[in-house]
Amino acid sequence: MEIKLSDHFDCKRLLRFTMPSVVMMMFTSVYGVVDGLFVSNFAGKTPFAAINIILPYIMLFTTVGFMFGTGGSALVSRIMGEGDPKKANRLFSLIIYSLITLGIIFTIIALLSLRSVSRILGAEGEMLEYCVLYGRITIPALTPYILQIAFHSFCPAAGKPKLGLGVTVAAGVTNIVLDGLFVGVLGAGLAGAAAATAISQLLGGFVPLIYFALPNDSLLRLGRTGFDSAAMLKVCSNGSSEMLTNMSLSLVNILYNFQLMKYAGENGIAAYGVIMYINFIFIAVFIGYSIGSAPIVSFSYGAENHRELKSIFKKSLALIGGFSLALTLLAQMLARPLSGVFVGYDVRLADMTHRAFMLYSSAFLIMGFNIYASSFFTALNNGLVSAAISFLRTIFFQTAAVFILPVFMGLDGIWLALAAAELLSLFVSISFLLNGRKKYGYA
Repeated sequence: MEIKLSDHFDCKRLLRFTMPSVVMMMFTSVYGVVDGLFVSNFAGKTPFAAINIILPYIMLFTTVGFMFGTGGSALVSRIMGEGDPKKANRLFSLIIYSLITLGIIFTIIALLSLRSVSRILGAEGEMLEYCVLYGRITIPALTPYILQIAFHSFCPAAGKPKLGLGVTVAAGVTNIVLDGLFVGVLGAGLAGAAAATAISQLLGGFVPLIYFALPNDSLLRLGRTGFDSAAMLKVCSNGSSEMLTNMSLSLVNILYNFQLMKYAGENGIAAYGVIMYINFIFIAVFIGYSIGSAPIVSFSYGAENHRELKSIFKKSLALIGGFSLALTLLAQMLARPLSGVFVGYDVRLADMTHRAFMLYSSAFLIMGFNIYASSFFTALNNGLVSAAISFLRTIFFQTAAVFILPVFMGLDGIWLALAAAELLSLFVSISFLLNGRKKYGYA
């Protein structure tokens, strides 16, 4: 039976509705993970480190997809909850058309600046050429990848979470198969991994675009629209926290690479690259659940159904707590074997990666609550609070921790920086949630 936003959600129904978004985010993470796995084992440490240097810069451009996707779906869902589906579809169309335009502009900027930015980030010689090669192949697929990110949020809002899941799984499987073919069988190395990623991103972005452009039975469909500056401003303010979170992730990754080059050299960057790939899959659970549950929160808020809003909030905190404990334990158990899968050919590097991930993964115990709190306020159309949580969590606290802790703890301080930042952010999240409970009626 199809689940509707207007339904009452018990834990089982809530998990059924959000699970496609969780799996979607996990398969989206497969892009980088599979590229890293094949490049590290078949091409070597230097091409692997090159991807880790240039990828954060490329990912900066994709953050607009998170802003328009999360902020836009929150507003569109609220408008549907208020009983105006035509207005919701006009806004949905405007957002998608705007993303296509921005994607084309960003693609041109990224290609023109690729070599100079790679130098600024510390790449030189052979590593510089690898950075440029990877970027020139993957950047042309930037627009569809931005669209894919936005559709992660709009598919649940359209009542079609399984559509997003199916497309993302297909794209992820395509990437895995092509990586195996291009890199493992044909020996194309870094170029093959980049081509596999670009092709899978084209699939992930254009298939849902075509679906929403054609007649369908979903709640949303692309059609004629007009520019609405007030609505777009609301979309941007709503989604600014998610954009800030993902933008700061790229910026903080650059800072981590800077510190690691200072404390551990190329091995440190390679170890951090492994952690980032594994980290993407683990935090995908938190991000996917937050994205999947956001339309329910927005719809209930727009419909002034405070009882359902309160129920969703309490159940979500319980589920996030369960996810946090399970993922932390799983990460600790898998730290050694996962390190071996990526860099088992270098014993010293594998040992460093194992210790690093053991320390780094302690943040999973707290992280989910901060991610959900930020997303929850976005769903309530309070972009300011959501952005405040994201800014303090990702830019202020984490930047401070990655520079201060190594002074006292050496290399271990870099690996523990995230856990320290998440702990400080938790107090901020709790404060905002307590202050907003009466205004929004969720507690």
